[in-house]
Amino acid sequence: MDEALLRALTPTVIAILGRRGADFAAAEDAVQDALLEAVRVWPDDPPRDPRGWLVTAAWRKFLDAVRADTSRRHREVRVDSEPAPGPAGAVDDTLQLYFLCAHPSLTPASAVALTLRAVGGLTTRQIAQAYLVPEATMAQRISRAKRTVSEVRFDRPGDVATVLRVLYLVFNEGYSGDVDLAAEAIRLTRRLAAAIPHEEVAGLLALMLLHHARRPARTGADGGLVPLAEQDRGRWDTRLIAEGVDVLQAALARDRLGEFQAQAAVAALHADARTAAETDWVQIVEWYDELVRLTGSPVARLNRAVAVGEADGPRAGLAALAALDPNLPRYTAVAAYLHERDGDPVTAARLYAEAARSAPNLAERDHLTRRAARLNLDIRRRGAVRPGPAGSGTG
Repeated sequence: MDEALLRALTPTVIAILGRRGADFAAAEDAVQDALLEAVRVWPDDPPRDPRGWLVTAAWRKFLDAVRADTSRRHREVRVDSEPAPGPAGAVDDTLQLYFLCAHPSLTPASAVALTLRAVGGLTTRQIAQAYLVPEATMAQRISRAKRTVSEVRFDRPGDVATVLRVLYLVFNEGYSGDVDLAAEAIRLTRRLAAAIPHEEVAGLLALMLLHHARRPARTGADGGLVPLAEQDRGRWDTRLIAEGVDVLQAALARDRLGEFQAQAAVAALHADARTAAETDWVQIVEWYDELVRLTGSPVARLNRAVAVGEADGPRAGLAALAALDPNLPRYTAVAAYLHERDGDPVTAARLYAEAARSAPNLAERDHLTRRAARLNLDIRRRGAVRPGPAGSGTG
């Protein structure tokens, strides 16, 4: 059984049922039932036309559900006579599903879950495991999302920026459960890039590839976080880096800069440096200037302060940081790092400990706690080594 094939076919089959008159929720349910049937039948009797088989099976499931549910007969659902089995049309409506699943009426969490289910072809159990929530909780979330968009027409124009934000959320979720969400986000973004020649789609794909290339070096043998400057760059995936740079350069050549392209440019500069000391921080500051101009994002300003601290010295970085809201996430961790670079370990240790208490996850909390502990140990050691009184000596 080719699970990857089933997942790849899922959005197309859902969209075909939608064009035939099924609303989104009914189409998605029918396709899930057809997928279960495929898992049971295909190992012993594989079809010559997998997509045609799934379309026929899902349409039958949909018709059965409509006939069995008397309440649905009062809705204006167009139910044509069942089409004869045969090759399905070659139209790919996956793009419309991206837009539907990223509908502005959905919360970000619901949009992500629905995208993984309808476009990614993941089961509710897989999505629940990835998010570390009970399967019943995820099933309710997906059901509510499907009801919300059930009346949205498949031919309504969508917002590419919203779709990209949903995919970016998927990428940033981590690697829990048996589904690697970062890899899944890359797969989905590749499909979107193949369907639409959009500079920011390419920019997001490049950003994902460049970040994912560093994944093997991000954690140490003990599972702890390894900061970028301390990573073993020999463990970075050079194939992904080369692909990400190629995708980014093609996007930048169109001269329609967007925020994901700017972020990818920063990642590319990090990837280009053979050592942390060779990083072109001046160019990185310039790209953060572009990112701030494009978005006004406080997070971009925070990252820019770090880059300024590397390019022009920690005092300059602290001055840039002083202009920002101290309540920003990771503000305190950045302040700790810049004070450490400025030769103030006492302040840095205090700020690292403070940042650890509000860290968004256990790995980051442990990393910040270790940084504070290391500095406090150094401070105590230096305090214990004091010069003897004048005139003392051994000889």
